[in-house]
Amino acid sequence: MTTLSLLLPTRGRPALVERFLDSVWQQAADPARVEVVMYMDDDDTASHGISHPRLDLVKIIGPRLPMGALNSACLARSKGEIIILCNDDIVVRTSGWDDKIRALHGSMPDGIYLAYPNDLFKGRRLCAFPILARKTCELLGEPFPRAYQGAFIDYHLLDIFKRLESHLPRTRIIYMEDVVFEHMHFRSGKGKLDATYTARRRFGDDDVFLRLRDMRSAAAAGLLRAIDPARQYRDPVSVAAAASTQPGLIRATLLDRELPWRWAVRLYSWFLARSVACRISR
Repeated sequence: MTTLSLLLPTRGRPALVERFLDSVWQQAADPARVEVVMYMDDDDTASHGISHPRLDLVKIIGPRLPMGALNSACLARSKGEIIILCNDDIVVRTSGWDDKIRALHGSMPDGIYLAYPNDLFKGRRLCAFPILARKTCELLGEPFPRAYQGAFIDYHLLDIFKRLESHLPRTRIIYMEDVVFEHMHFRSGKGKLDATYTARRRFGDDDVFLRLRDMRSAAAAGLLRAIDPARQYRDPVSVAAAASTQPGLIRATLLDRELPWRWAVRLYSWFLARSVACRISR
């Protein structure tokens, strides 16, 4: 039976982690095949004692790191065939959630897909808690780039898989609406604003996402070659090299021919709105 690895960086929220772990165990069809790999900062002593009597917990205690590095450290210690990125402010609501994810995994024989549950917040619009086969993680090389400080890993992965859409007969992006990982985020009115939320720089990773455009392009090309090695694909174009600098917003969105036009417009509009909000907040 396929093992699932939940990757869980956490800081300063032992009560929320215990709530999450209880929901994982209570709703799982086969909790013995679920592991939770946690990363906690060495100065967060309140979290070091987190435990669960019925779940396989792997605890990593180390220095404070960017979010990409935290998830990468958890991935390196995980052993599951299916990898799920999680937050400590989640409550799992779906009975048998793990069997549903295993069934999806089994329906994708080449192991190349990006799935995500219904978080009752962003919903279909964003893969807030990405689900990946270990094979996909290995093909991507660095699925959770260490350059990301606290955000955009979900957008990074979604952008890679959006680049596949024009080349394949069916999408490799699967929204699991009937698997609910409820995101108890303070912006949805379900949680309290705490120090973990306020410590994050809201716009700190916008430039990182633009800078890593070529990385995503190369990653998509690698996935395409793995899906159909016999097919000839056009080599990806380096936007940054063409501009002799980091690609700007328009070049990395509207003018990026690898992107489906709806996704390109969505990215452009969203980044533009974020740019305005960032200037107003200063």
